[in-house]
Amino acid sequence: MVMKMLSPRARARLSGVFEALEGLPAVFGQTIVLGMLVVNGDPAATARNILANEGLYRLGFAIPLVAVGFHVTWAFLLYQLFSVVNRTINQLALYVILIGCAIQAVAAVVYLSPLIVLEGNAHQGDVAMLLINMSRLTFDVYLIFFGFWCVLLGYLIVRSTFMPRVIGALLILDGIGWMTFLVPPFAASIYTLIAVVAGVAEFSLLLWMLIFGVNNERWREQEVATKATAAAA
Repeated sequence: MVMKMLSPRARARLSGVFEALEGLPAVFGQTIVLGMLVVNGDPAATARNILANEGLYRLGFAIPLVAVGFHVTWAFLLYQLFSVVNRTINQLALYVILIGCAIQAVAAVVYLSPLIVLEGNAHQGDVAMLLINMSRLTFDVYLIFFGFWCVLLGYLIVRSTFMPRVIGALLILDGIGWMTFLVPPFAASIYTLIAVVAGVAEFSLLLWMLIFGVNNERWREQEVATKATAAAA
């Protein structure tokens, strides 16, 4: 009920808030914590690091899990915002990102499993490393769905009359980059390019939503036009 009372501009700005809240926490465990604790090629050292930093490791589970909630809220706000552009594509985008968020939550759970194994037997470094790799793979699958969502969202922005088309085009490129994780070795080889494009596209979306939101009048004009088109069909 509260969401329905918000203007399109207010919803857009709120979506920017939740995008900011979701951004860094989503990769905290997979990127920051594992980057600090995992010693490639040395399962025993990795196991010792995890057990010696149990609190940090558990935080790497909790924070990304909270980020899933932020991501779902962000997705629903954008779903409401772009309902006036193309209903079919908008619904598909919502389904895609909800599946992605579910996979994101699974990745967080798998991420925690090495600690559980090591608490039972500190010498299970090989098993812990296998589970870490499984968590990373699960997160890569999430990135594929996130990328598809970015492509769909970019398309909706390009087709909208209330947001800059250049942001939509950048998001399409961003999404294509993340979708290269369908072939992880290839994605790893161009990861710097993916990260740069993602940074530009996603930060542009974030800043635009927080500072400008959307034009209320143009949003309502497109809503009327879309309803008229649907009624005539």
